[in-house]
Amino acid sequence: MLDGRYRVQARIAAGGMATVYRAVDTRLDRVLALKVMHPGLAADGEFVDRFIREAKSVARLSHPNVVGVFDQGTDGTYVYLAMEYVAGCTLRDVLRERGALQPRAALDILEPILAALGAAHRAGLVHRDMKPENVLIGDDGRVKVADFGLVRAVDTNTTSSTGSVLGTVSYLAPEQLEHGTADARVDVYACGVVLYEMLTGSKPHTGGTVAQVLYQHLHEDVLPPSERVPGTAPQLDELVALATAREPEQRAQDAVVLLSRARAARAELTDEQLDLVPPQAKAVPAGDGSEPTDVIPRPAGVQLPLPGADEAELNRTSRLEVPPAEHTTRLRPAPAPAAPAGGLLQRRRLATIVAAVLLVLGVGTGVWYINSGQFTSVPAVLDMPQAKAVSTLRDAGLGVRVVRGFSSNVERGHVMKTDPETGKRIRGTGTVTITVSRGPDIVAVPDLSGTPVADAKRKLRDRGLVPGTVTREFSTDVAKGSVIRTDPKAGVKRRPDTAVALTVSRGAPVDVPGVVGSDRADAESTLRQAGFQVRFAEQPVFSPEDKGTVARQTPAEGGRLGKGDTVTLTLSKGPEMITVPDVTGKKVDDAKKELTSLGFEVKVDKPWLFPQDEVDSQSVEGGQKAPKGGTITIKLKGAL
Repeated sequence: MLDGRYRVQARIAAGGMATVYRAVDTRLDRVLALKVMHPGLAADGEFVDRFIREAKSVARLSHPNVVGVFDQGTDGTYVYLAMEYVAGCTLRDVLRERGALQPRAALDILEPILAALGAAHRAGLVHRDMKPENVLIGDDGRVKVADFGLVRAVDTNTTSSTGSVLGTVSYLAPEQLEHGTADARVDVYACGVVLYEMLTGSKPHTGGTVAQVLYQHLHEDVLPPSERVPGTAPQLDELVALATAREPEQRAQDAVVLLSRARAARAELTDEQLDLVPPQAKAVPAGDGSEPTDVIPRPAGVQLPLPGADEAELNRTSRLEVPPAEHTTRLRPAPAPAAPAGGLLQRRRLATIVAAVLLVLGVGTGVWYINSGQFTSVPAVLDMPQAKAVSTLRDAGLGVRVVRGFSSNVERGHVMKTDPETGKRIRGTGTVTITVSRGPDIVAVPDLSGTPVADAKRKLRDRGLVPGTVTREFSTDVAKGSVIRTDPKAGVKRRPDTAVALTVSRGAPVDVPGVVGSDRADAESTLRQAGFQVRFAEQPVFSPEDKGTVARQTPAEGGRLGKGDTVTLTLSKGPEMITVPDVTGKKVDDAKKELTSLGFEVKVDKPWLFPQDEVDSQSVEGGQKAPKGGTITIKLKGAL
């Protein structure tokens, strides 16, 4: 029992900073996770102060994809956090089992991660240690991010080159390693590395030592996932590049911006691209009792013949101007056996003619190959949507590099320029750089008042702006689910990719009636008549209320919700009966501590004259049972 409240059940995990246990909050009767700091670190007062300060910051961050912090406290030498318990596994467990993931699954995991980090970034928090081990995937499919802001102090003092530390170093941004600075963009970088790992099954930077990995982070760009997984959509390559740029200024500025780009990339992908199975993916059980499903085989690549030694020589123009002696020798016919003088002369003339013809043909073919045969013309892709332009160029056998620029004439997402230009000659294996329009360099925030939130987000994207955080508040003037206002306000001009926060109506407020103590049917009827949806918690709880009646409701009586919102009801199992210990003859403080640790309220009855510090009797005798939460009266001895 920790702090007289948390009953430890089992150890879940142990790390360099703390050990995590599954525990039961005996006061609220709920399962949670206890993160208990190692005693060696708890002796460092500065570290404990920072641990507590950052825990309080995270506790203020309420988001469905963030592991919640319920409580923080100390018990002797133990410093602990009481956190939300997520039954399931980590993303690292999934990658270990699956190898690589299909793009659809990778985006399904990435988007809630970015939503959680986006909420943190807008609240002024930086995670600093984003990696698959800190992504929890519940048995119900929910994705949650853990360990916000609590790891940096430990990592800063860690010099070991063990595999666990190497795993953390693999996700650190270059500026963290070089300058020790950390803002929202270090989380963006780590998310890019995590996305790369989900798509390919391996980290972008690998090495046997920490120094090797550090060097690669500082001096080598992250390669496109398509280099390891042929067929990966170019939108995913661009998303990884946007997140993992070595220069912070070239990255998405926070997780909100990257989330918007991830959703836009998903919208552009076909089902075939989303369901591409990487070669690194492992077969997993079908889940229906049949044989394990097979991973889709990797398409056979087109093998181009390598040029031979003769071709390599002929590709040099100087060799065509003055044919080398060895080529001339090859074109001459072998000498014929001795023959009469006339026939020999005739055969020599014929051989000379044949050699000359072959030489002319060889030189002509080489000149054609140099001047035309190894070149192609750049197809016309101007004003095409990006995905179509990339497909057209790749169908022509050309590589594609995508950059972006502003344009007031070309629609956002369409090609505004190519290098080389349309029709120009380029080697058949060359790369064409296409510039994709980001729209005008300054756009006005549209007036979205009264617009349904889905339509409002679409209109923002059409203008080149990013839908930002959504907050909800009551309104008697705006219909539920529609926009009340934006931040920045309508008409304010901003650069493309600026996040615009939306305040959305919850409808007119309605007071929640109190139904605690009512039976299930009456409580549900009362709430539905008031305009609310009703949900019952899966597990009933012990409470002073009669068994089968409502023990508690969320929100409580007098809370305000919009019509159609949900009220959660928890039914009672009746009072929990606890065996009362015998505390007669004990010191009053010891007796109170023993009784309160079991959940009883304690009342002390003192005699009028000369009360002693010793229990004379108790209202419920030792060995009998009393309801948890009930009051036990202890009477003290008197001097007379």
